[in-house]
Amino acid sequence: MKQAYLVATLLAIAMQAAAHETWLMPERFSVDPGTTLAMDLTSGSAFPALDAAIEPSRVTKAAYRVARHTADLTALTPAEHSLRLNATLGEAGIATLWVDLAPRTIELAPKDVEEYLTEIGASDLVKQRWLATPGKRWREMYSKHAKAFVRVGDAGSDRSWSEPVGMFLEIVPQSDPTKLVAGGELIVEVLRDGGTIPSFSIAVSREGSPGQQMQKTDGGGLATFKLDAAGRWLVHGTLLRAMPGPDVEWESHFAALTVDVAAP
Repeated sequence: MKQAYLVATLLAIAMQAAAHETWLMPERFSVDPGTTLAMDLTSGSAFPALDAAIEPSRVTKAAYRVARHTADLTALTPAEHSLRLNATLGEAGIATLWVDLAPRTIELAPKDVEEYLTEIGASDLVKQRWLATPGKRWREMYSKHAKAFVRVGDAGSDRSWSEPVGMFLEIVPQSDPTKLVAGGELIVEVLRDGGTIPSFSIAVSREGSPGQQMQKTDGGGLATFKLDAAGRWLVHGTLLRAMPGPDVEWESHFAALTVDVAAP
């Protein structure tokens, strides 16, 4: 009985790891220069609640950039429901903060795959390939990429927020992400290894609101979302592709961008 319970628990954790988002949540989205800012890295299905802690050993890159200054985030502290990070933001500008996590491999039960593909807005090609898969085995290697922005003092003309940081799958805002106001729009560009991705499913989720808004990027890799209320929002998307091999059939990259939307 104990062994059966353990197997069931591990399968549940695997499904959460694949389908649930991982995001970076700063304690504040506007600080003074010289502030040491704390933030939480967590995974879950109920944004922005802290849920599953991230092991420090999974972090392959944790850094921040303000204007032209870039530095690594080295203070990684495990907490009950998150990995705590700290950054001392010494100069004015728009701070871009990001974390990359090392790949992990999971196996999903066939009955869970359809729900997973619907949740991430997988392409018809992926769905057709799954239907045609002999033996219906789903082993997936997934990687996570999380990013957030914080205004530091008088940002002036700092536009470093518009420059990619080099993540394999990355969401890049097309206007200042620290000046978003309810009733306005958020336009983002989605990049895969530096190049734009057309017809890519990307979604937004707002704290306190069930469900998500999902759409596909246009021919230039852009998507536009209406921000109908103030609060914290998560922009997220999953790149899933076949990866035939002896150990896995699929490879995925999850990208998430956390922003704060002010009241008008």
